[in-house]
Amino acid sequence: MSESQDLSYPPIDPVNFDLIIVGTGLSESIIAAAASAAGKTILHLDPNSFYGSHFASLSFLHLTAYLTSPSPLPAAVTTTDSEDVVVDLLHQPLCSDAEITSYDEYSFLCENSRKFNIDLGGPRALFSADKTIDLLLKSGAAQYLEFKGIDECFVYEANEGLANVPDSRGAIFRDKKLSLKEKNQLMRFFKLVQQHLDDTQEEKISKEDMEIPFVSFLEKMKLPPKIKSILLYAIAMLDYDQDSNEVCKDLLKTKDGINCLAQYSSSVGRFPNAPGALLYPIYGEGELPQAFCRRAAVKGCIYVLRMPVVSLLMDKVTGLYKGVRLASGQDLYSHQLILDPSFTIPSPLSLSPRDFPSERLQLLSQRDIKGIVARGICITRSSIKPGVSNCSVVYPPRSLYPEQMTSIKSLQIGSNLAVCPEGTFILYFSAMCKNADEGKNLLKAAMNALLTLPVSGNTISSVQSDSEDTKPIVLWSALYIQKLIMSKFELISSTSTPDGNLNYNDLLDAAEKLFGQMYPNEEFFPKATSPEDPTDEDDNGVTLDS
Repeated sequence: MSESQDLSYPPIDPVNFDLIIVGTGLSESIIAAAASAAGKTILHLDPNSFYGSHFASLSFLHLTAYLTSPSPLPAAVTTTDSEDVVVDLLHQPLCSDAEITSYDEYSFLCENSRKFNIDLGGPRALFSADKTIDLLLKSGAAQYLEFKGIDECFVYEANEGLANVPDSRGAIFRDKKLSLKEKNQLMRFFKLVQQHLDDTQEEKISKEDMEIPFVSFLEKMKLPPKIKSILLYAIAMLDYDQDSNEVCKDLLKTKDGINCLAQYSSSVGRFPNAPGALLYPIYGEGELPQAFCRRAAVKGCIYVLRMPVVSLLMDKVTGLYKGVRLASGQDLYSHQLILDPSFTIPSPLSLSPRDFPSERLQLLSQRDIKGIVARGICITRSSIKPGVSNCSVVYPPRSLYPEQMTSIKSLQIGSNLAVCPEGTFILYFSAMCKNADEGKNLLKAAMNALLTLPVSGNTISSVQSDSEDTKPIVLWSALYIQKLIMSKFELISSTSTPDGNLNYNDLLDAAEKLFGQMYPNEEFFPKATSPEDPTDEDDNGVTLDS
């Protein structure tokens, strides 16, 4: 331990671990639980006072402070300390360009700050039959969670407003916005997909069709533009305009599109208390990483919050990672390290010792940025759809304006999910974009289509929308930009940031891949046999049961 040990930080004992993880985001928490289940000794640290990192659910005031007060960037420093080279870590906030506006009732929002659990990485939901549900059940983390179903799924149609996503036979026939011809076309298509997925049926989609772009297959089936749009963007949840080769470089193949439809279809009605396709955790998405952290703790993982990691310890001769130095001054050692994606290494390492092999550090300093996602949050006093508390909305490309080349995802959550005070609603928006200006324009267009953003200080009683419903008035909004950083594997690894998807499938795939690279001979979560500390089922929610 360094002589500069800050007495306000209690020392951590032991000091040697198989794995040290910095950050309690979803990916880090999943790997902590998986490695703990495999018998590894793990220390899980987080500089924040809360669990979840970039996947956290925060109070109103905490979220505002988080978005407007980014962490300072320390100077790049590399020093030699006895047998180790000490490399100071650089913390680069993932959220930028925050634009926060309060329109009305700010004092009410502040007074009820702790009644809000606002998702930092929203909009997020789980399909009832997706990989996240399977992993929650397999790992045993499901016992720490409870869900409610999303009441309705909508698609926004240009000049027409919200329309239901016809996700079942009954929903198709009940849909008043579909013509009889469109209903028959959709039913025939769903029947074809079901026959293709049924091993007992001989009628299958040809191998040739399975390899062509899904959008081309839908055209081959002579489906009208409205039905194509619903299938591509509201059910398959695609981001980019599939009709534009310039915008969408990687068109979804039919085989992948069929898998998306199968997941959506099998999610509808899987749980009795959730008749739709989507689930949302009570108390917010921040409950997911906490559930995996609890699972890891049961298996012996040590957790310490409010504990910044300030430096890496590297072997002076080999250049290999040895350990970390905490803000307290204590040095801790491990075979491997996983870093929250907001941490990186200063580059160039101009102050490194002359003979120090710094190639691995140079690799870590290169952030693999795959794209940018714009996120928005609004708080309102009424629902975008009367009588509906929790719902999802997808705005297909060009549904808002001709230059809109990406879809926009939105999720409204009400107070019955314990994320906001009674009588209020939280709406989340996200869109892939090239830059901050484009992203904010997309989000503002989506908000304006369903909401009223009054001039600050002006009071508006109600505003009539294109339909007979009234547009909810926004009390407060936040827009911000987040970089998409993918996970990397080395002795020093990093995890992925929240992506632009509604579900968590890609993030789970990346976490499982990283675990497999770290521990190729270990099973990713042996199936739990006797869950510890089981929770009681609540008739008002959905408790997962394998």
